[in-house]
Amino acid sequence: MAVCDSAGVPERVRLEQLGHRLSHLRLCRPAADERMVRSLEQHGQLSAVATFDDGGKLELVDGFKRLRAAQRLGWTSLWVRVLGFDAATATAVISSLHEHHGLTELEEGWLVRSLCREHRLSQGAVGQLLRRHKSWVSRRLLLVEGLDEAVQADVRLGLLSPRSAIAVAMLPRGTQHQAAELVMARGMTTRQAEALVRQLRQLDSDEARRSRMLEWPELAAASSTAAARPASEREQLLADVATLMRIGVRLEVRLLDRPLVVDGVALVGEALGQLAALLDTLGLAITRALSLQEKLDATLAKP
Repeated sequence: MAVCDSAGVPERVRLEQLGHRLSHLRLCRPAADERMVRSLEQHGQLSAVATFDDGGKLELVDGFKRLRAAQRLGWTSLWVRVLGFDAATATAVISSLHEHHGLTELEEGWLVRSLCREHRLSQGAVGQLLRRHKSWVSRRLLLVEGLDEAVQADVRLGLLSPRSAIAVAMLPRGTQHQAAELVMARGMTTRQAEALVRQLRQLDSDEARRSRMLEWPELAAASSTAAARPASEREQLLADVATLMRIGVRLEVRLLDRPLVVDGVALVGEALGQLAALLDTLGLAITRALSLQEKLDATLAKP
């Protein structure tokens, strides 16, 4: 896929004019974002971000870290190249743009799922676009569609490594989330997570697997300690934020660029409307709390 041949001359585009709906196909790594912020501060923008024209709006294909870094630095615009591709081909280009650095298996799976489910391409057509065999496409699709959305949300938040998530995907879907929780609670390495999964797969039922996971002494000790010790205000706030972040990412993945094809769509739509109103109110409360804290800090800093 000749990406460079289809790209126009770089032009300056304001940040608010750049869409980022394809960002859900890539992992967000805080450490990488920090490196990008430092790079832009020290060297400026060294290469243009890649976009495509999606019905009159420019959507990013590559450059999500640069966009987030530019927003953090207060920049107003970036250099942009516009690729002459349609939405499906532009989505597939994400794979071509990362041939040297490589996508994780989960990112490849998200890409394949987007092409198959959102763009309604056959697995054979996706294979041709990505220059992969149809069996590879099928394996990646099975991986993400067989992995609990809550586990995928943990990966997006950086709480669980992609390789550990792939190990957990070997379990029946009903026990994947609990296994992922155990991996995160114990701080397991990928090798330890794989060993845990091998042990659990030897058991003959989900009930037996759940019971086995509850027997891990570290998890039981952590649960009893947490129950016995009342959390401080700071701990409660951080716990609530972490819970909202996890649920929010999971909900975003379910809703992103998809119609509400569910039973009782009117009821779901009403509930989502109420949630949007609550989130607006919560956003105002957060802004007010941070503003008050800044004023307090400024007062305390005065001699």
